[in-house]
Amino acid sequence: MSERRPLKFVMCVCTGECPGFAKLELWKLINFIRKELDVEYAIVHPQLCADDGDRFWKDFLKEGDKGVTYVIGACDPKMQGKMFKDAFAEKGLEFNKNAFPLDLRNMETSEAMKRVEEAINKLVAQ
Repeated sequence: MSERRPLKFVMCVCTGECPGFAKLELWKLINFIRKELDVEYAIVHPQLCADDGDRFWKDFLKEGDKGVTYVIGACDPKMQGKMFKDAFAEKGLEFNKNAFPLDLRNMETSEAMKRVEEAINKLVAQ
C-alpha cells in the first residue's frame, strides 16, 4: 500500500477587502482546517496573484516535490491555474497534478468549511 500524499492548505483572501470573501470568517475557517482536517498545515496569504504571491510560491514550493498536493482556497480554479502554473513549473511540479484549487468566494463560513472538508476527504481517499 502506498503512502498518502501530504496535503498542505493555502488560503488567499484577495487582500482581505474583496467583497467575495465578506461573509467568510477567515480564522474560523483556517482553524477548522488545521485542527479538524487531515492536512500538514493551513496558512493564509493576502494576495497570491500579486508580486509577493509569486515570491511566496517560489519560496514555499519544494523543487521536484511531486508527492505533495497543495489545496488552494481562493478565486476561480481556472484563474488559479493561469496565475500559479509557472511558479509550480519552475519547481518541477505540474499545477494540474500538484494543486487542488477551490473557489471559496461568496460563501458563508459553514459552506466554505464543508467545501474544503469534502475536498480534503476526497484527496485522502485517493
